[in-house]
Amino acid sequence: MRATLIAALVCAVAAGAVTAATQAQAQGMSGFGKKNRRPEGEEEKKQYIPAAKPQEKIFPLDSTWTAVTLNGKPFGGADRPSFIIDKQYRARGYGGCNTFAATAFPLREQHLAVGPLALTKKSCDKSLQSVEQAFFVALRTAAQWDLVGSQLVIKSPNGEIRFDRAL
Repeated sequence: MRATLIAALVCAVAAGAVTAATQAQAQGMSGFGKKNRRPEGEEEKKQYIPAAKPQEKIFPLDSTWTAVTLNGKPFGGADRPSFIIDKQYRARGYGGCNTFAATAFPLREQHLAVGPLALTKKSCDKSLQSVEQAFFVALRTAAQWDLVGSQLVIKSPNGEIRFDRAL
């Protein structure tokens, strides 16, 4: 009789625990009992998850780029400036009248360092020469680069140059 009484008591306690667990689950609690309940009016604290850093872009080496605009002004004519940076970090190109060569290093966080330019000394029309000089100054003082859509954008304190990829 004593064993029957203990068995009945165990069944009653188990049934009560199942009922309490079912009620707690229906209320959206992970457990039951007062330990897991939040006081009324207190909101759940959100855990801080740091934002992922945007993936750094890789400079497109061995691609030829033709200038489209300098400080928002389009380049006219067929002799638009162009350049390429090869895998040995040698930049070479055309300014609209003269050719140039330099070292150029894409750096972290999309920065760009361009060394002194070696230029040919052709004489050109004064208007073309002034546009070419502005292009060379902006390229030489380049600070940052970015790929925006299909364009390469080089920014410097002396201007912004936008390039299209040459075919």
